[in-house]
This record gives sequence, C-alpha cells and structure tokens, in this order.
Amino acid sequence: MGTVYLARSRGGRPVAVKVARPELATDPHFRARFRAEVVAARRVGGFHTAPVVDADPEAEAPWLATAYIPGPTLSALLASGGPMDEERLRQLGAALAEALAAIHGCGLVHRDLKPGNIIMAADGPRVLDFGIARAMESTRLTSTGMAFGTPGFLAPEQAMGEGVTGAADVFALGAVLVAAAGGSAFGGGTPMGLMYRAVHESADLSAVPPGLRPALLACLAKDPAERPGPEALLDLFAPIPGTYAPADAVPPPPVDAVPPAPVDAFPVQPPMDAVPPSLPPTALAPPPFPPAYPPAYPAAAPAPGPVDDVVFTATDATSAVLIDADGVAFESDVRYFQFGWDRISSVEYGAAPQKYLWVTVRLHDGTFHQQAVRARRASLLRTWLQDLPLIIACFR
Repeated sequence: MGTVYLARSRGGRPVAVKVARPELATDPHFRARFRAEVVAARRVGGFHTAPVVDADPEAEAPWLATAYIPGPTLSALLASGGPMDEERLRQLGAALAEALAAIHGCGLVHRDLKPGNIIMAADGPRVLDFGIARAMESTRLTSTGMAFGTPGFLAPEQAMGEGVTGAADVFALGAVLVAAAGGSAFGGGTPMGLMYRAVHESADLSAVPPGLRPALLACLAKDPAERPGPEALLDLFAPIPGTYAPADAVPPPPVDAVPPAPVDAFPVQPPMDAVPPSLPPTALAPPPFPPAYPPAYPAAAPAPGPVDDVVFTATDATSAVLIDADGVAFESDVRYFQFGWDRISSVEYGAAPQKYLWVTVRLHDGTFHQQAVRARRASLLRTWLQDLPLIIACFR
C-alpha cells in the first residue's frame, strides 16, 4: 500500500520511511488503518520491532518513519544460506515467540508474520510491518470477511474471513519455522490453493527436524483454541537459555544508498523532530507528493523492505472470490478462473437479494465473467462492499 524509502535524520541516523500511495490517501478507511499502524508500532516498541521515529497519518501523503534496522530479512537469509538446523530453528522460534508475547501483551495481533517481515538483526529478529495489525479490542477494523495477510502463512480463520486472535500469529509462526527448515507448510501454487490447504489439509512437516515436529504441529492446529500461546512456545523451543546467532555477518546500511557523512535529509526543524510534521520526507527516490525544497542527495532506489501483501476473499460453502496482486480469481465446485491484471479492463461489484455479493470482471477483449458469493450476515456483505474499493485501488 506504499513505498519504503531509506533516508537520514538531521542527526545522520538512517531511517526507513513508508509513504502511502497517493490514490489511497483519499480513502478514509485506509487512513484509519494507517493510523492504526502508527499506534500499533508505537505500542510495541522495544527490541522486538523497529522503533517509530515520527509519523504523520494526517499528511497529504501519510508517512511513517522508523529506525533503520541493518540485517537481512529471514527470506533473504534463507535464500543465501539455505535451511536452518534444529538448534537455529529453536533459537528463531524462541525469539519470535518472545516478540509475539510482547505484541499480544500490547493488545495487538500482527496478522502478517512471514519471512519477509522479519529482520535478522545482530541482537535477534525484529518483527516489522504493522500495516495490517489491529487492536484486539477494536470494532470497525476487526470486521470479518477480509483475509489480509500472505497465503501460506494465513491461519484457517483468516483465510475464511472470520474473527482473528493472537492464535493466528502462532499459526503463522509455525509456518515460518517450516519455511526456515526448507519446507512449505501448505505447498505452492495459487493463493486460493494455499488457503484451501491451510483450512482443509494437514501441514507438511517433512522438512522439519523430528524433535521440533510436535511443537509445530501444535502451532498449525486448525482450531485456534488448540494452539499454544507464545509463553508456552518459549518453554517448548528454549527450555535452556541459549545464544542467538542470526547470520555469519549482518550487513551495514547500503553504502551506495546512504551517504557516509551525515546530511540534512529534512528541512530545518526543532532539534527533537527527526521528520517534518506535515510533509513526506525527502528520501532516496521522489515521494508521491514532492516537497518544495530540493532533495538533500541524488535519488536512488527505495530501501529494501517488506511489501504489504493484501488478499481479499469472499467465500461461502461453494464459491469464492479472491483478489490479490496477481489479479482476480473465481472458484466454485465446478470451475476455477483466474484473470491477471494485464487482462482486466474493470472490476465491478454490487449487492443482490438474499445477501449475495456479485463481482463482475470485464476483460480487454470485451468478454466478462461473474461470480456470486452469499454472505452469512448482512453486516459481512456491507464489509465486503466497503473494503472492495480499497483492495482494488491497491492493484489498479
């Protein structure tokens, strides 16, 4: 839903700045979620995530600045170094359980724990990207019917668009550790297929060392009530305190992207303001709403960082509609269609009697396809209709 830039504070400290996409900034629902992200990140704090430096959810282009945490993501570490052995898996599992305990202790559910959202810092994993975290006690932002997150790490209740608790993060932790062991808990293929297997099929733990399988089997239980809490996982993963070793070496901030000498990345402000209160920061690439002053140093590529993965699903007993970065998919007992965004001219939707949602995909070749999904409640149908414009705007 935005771009992450690597910049520097006036004091020369590297910061990661997320700037919202301009087409989303006018959506009040998106702004509510962005405000929630800022509140969530500030509430957790500590060494479990990246501390918030400053933010302005009310700016023309809402932005959030956090401390830059040097280190590879878990996904990059696995790609370069291969699967982890049992000792390192236990260390990773214990560190992530500790992070979830802190997150849940603040009354939050992350909802998108995955290898790309975990930075393997020198002092332990940092859980990043609270863009779809939500408060356990909130109302509108906890509406059902939206499967925000990443297929393959989504808990069954998320895939079904049902209510989500901290148990969904424990499920994702189990899937993350399967990936760190070199496996895939629910295989590959389409997002719809991954979510179907998460709901209906047992996880594949063949890549996991035998000593860890009982713990991960408990994390990946279909029933949220059967999953252990983070504190119980700490006892399972780390009965004896150990030393954390994330990687052979943690890389420093990119030399080409961040000047070696401190520079003024932002205009003159009072000493405690690392980021201006009302304008998007001047980063390494032009932000969506360029400020009036020139950049402090030449533009470069955005800083590496997790990209929000958003999936919309509307499902009933026999049919489903899925919208994600790949396009729109229709599935029923007798058919499966998937349309990439390069083929789609428009996506239309509306309500029909008996709580049905109708979705129409019109293609550039003049043809169109439709799918109907029946909501369990009228409130769920209203949620689908309210959230579809935001989801479609993410990918159009």
